[in-house]
Amino acid sequence: MKNNLGQNSNHEAKKIINWIEVQKKFKEKFGNEIFESWLKKIEFEDEFNNYLLLSVSTRFIRDWITSRYLDQILQVVKTFKNEIIRIEFLINDKVVNEKNIDNKSFASNIQNLNVSYIKDSYLQYNRIDPNKKFENFIIGESNKLAFEASKKVSRDIAHYNPLYIYSGVGMGKTHLLNAIGLKLKQSNKVMFISAERFMYQFVKSIKANEMVKFKDYFRNTDVLIIDDIQFMNGKEAMQEEFFHTFNALLDNNSQIVVSADRPPNKLTRIQERIKSRFSGGLVVDIQNANYELRFKIIQKKAEELKLLNPNNLNISDEVKIFLSEKIKTSIRELVGALNRIVSFSRIYNKVPTLSETSIILKDLLNLPENKVSIDIIQTEVCKFFKISKNEMLSSRRSRYLVRPRQTAIYLAKSLTSKSLPEIGRAFSNRDHTTVIHSVKTIDKLRKNDSELNTNIDILKNKIIFNKDNEI
Repeated sequence: MKNNLGQNSNHEAKKIINWIEVQKKFKEKFGNEIFESWLKKIEFEDEFNNYLLLSVSTRFIRDWITSRYLDQILQVVKTFKNEIIRIEFLINDKVVNEKNIDNKSFASNIQNLNVSYIKDSYLQYNRIDPNKKFENFIIGESNKLAFEASKKVSRDIAHYNPLYIYSGVGMGKTHLLNAIGLKLKQSNKVMFISAERFMYQFVKSIKANEMVKFKDYFRNTDVLIIDDIQFMNGKEAMQEEFFHTFNALLDNNSQIVVSADRPPNKLTRIQERIKSRFSGGLVVDIQNANYELRFKIIQKKAEELKLLNPNNLNISDEVKIFLSEKIKTSIRELVGALNRIVSFSRIYNKVPTLSETSIILKDLLNLPENKVSIDIIQTEVCKFFKISKNEMLSSRRSRYLVRPRQTAIYLAKSLTSKSLPEIGRAFSNRDHTTVIHSVKTIDKLRKNDSELNTNIDILKNKIIFNKDNEI
């Protein structure tokens, strides 16, 4: 940590970026709604030679901002200081925010949290998330054993040693590791790091001729938690060091917790003696979540999001059931789907219907682009309005034909990826300006005509969920 503090004193002499001005620029560039909802929550922590250290209160906010706005944020920052080439985020929990820790004392306060960090780690890699606790881990048949084992380790250190948790991607194993770290750091020195980061620090220490420091950092800790151990595959020198670190920690009665995407005996290009050590502890898996657990998760997350955004977030049970039934691959994907629904609600100021939900989640549901065809739309609209397809496609402009025709064109634009000229050709070679006029007309009418809105929602459901076109 000494080098970091020295680095702080050096860059304090430089002119640090004016974060208030940067925030003003964010508001101007992104607009008031995005700024107030997300970017206003970003706090400035520190500035270094070529990057900024910023913080937000939760991992959810960080992930949302980095996935949608990070590149544009960096562009804005570079207009103030062109030498800034990257931005790092850390998670500040409520305790840190309430104490209003200033930048100069941040490094020393981090040490007081009983979390063992290697040099520069807290700046670039703050693994322990205060929001991932045992209390908000949702339990079901598929993860109950892993949850109980994790709770046991957090109460009785070194009882199961090592604890090895494995599952597919996005099933909650990192949440459990994080919860163990949060619980044990209250009275123990905890190191929580990914295998990838462990490898990075190992290589960095070799290049800097600081292997003694590296060994001290990792072997003088009460709890070592390593996520995604499978990424050590094929790294012989690193595996050698890890093996000796592992043995040293066991000799000291330190707790070791490891996660992976497969059981120990299925790890590839990992030394047999390491796999044997893993198998010698408690090995538990998290299986795919069943429907009941998926629905409980959707219910819980929807409640949490409603607290953050109380307006227009009354997601219907029909949509919740649909998400729980259709998205089975991972919990992360399930929560990601819910986030998309929330995003749609914020943008359009309405909760999507079932048919709109299926369109929003088309890639997750493996719904091909051409699943809904213009021909299907025309057929369903004609049945609904009790007209023939020949009448719809004719040049007649009778009122009882114009509205169904405009509705069909509107749905073709909404539910397919066809271009305007392609849609026009499907309606007896009408010009693309006719398509534009029809879409604008229906859009305008929907704002004041509740019956039309209901009819369009019914038609969407019929088109997307009919027995020949069922998702």
